Order: sequence, then structure tokens, then C-alpha cells
Amino acid sequence: MPKLKTHSGTKDRVKVTGNKKVLVGSPNNNHFKSKQSTARKRRLSGTHGVTKTNAKKLKTQIGV
Repeated sequence: MPKLKTHSGTKDRVKVTGNKKVLVGSPNNNHFKSKQSTARKRRLSGTHGVTKTNAKKLKTQIGV
């Protein structure tokens, strides 16, 4: 059986921790930042966990 290829778009956007927890960045956080309030930009910073069902799908795309 051939090896599974990782989804290259997913591997750039998703991080898997040592405990197999899936972390993603917040949307609306790349451009048009001058319109956003400081509180909103602070809230959108960093990474966040995903739900169990989404984590399962993302792990299959990454190959974990």
C-alpha cells in the first residue's frame, strides 16, 4: 500500500502538540488590521484548539 501524502495547505496552518492536540490560528488575523480594535486584535492573536471532530479530520490530512 502506498504512503499517504500530507495535505500541504493543512500542514502550514495546523500545529500538533506532543499530546496530539491540534492547534490552529485565528481567522481574520492577516490583513485589514487598522480597522480592528486593539482588544479584537489581542483576542485573535495566538493559537486555539479545535473540536474533536475537526481534529480527527485534520490529523488524517496531516498524517498523524
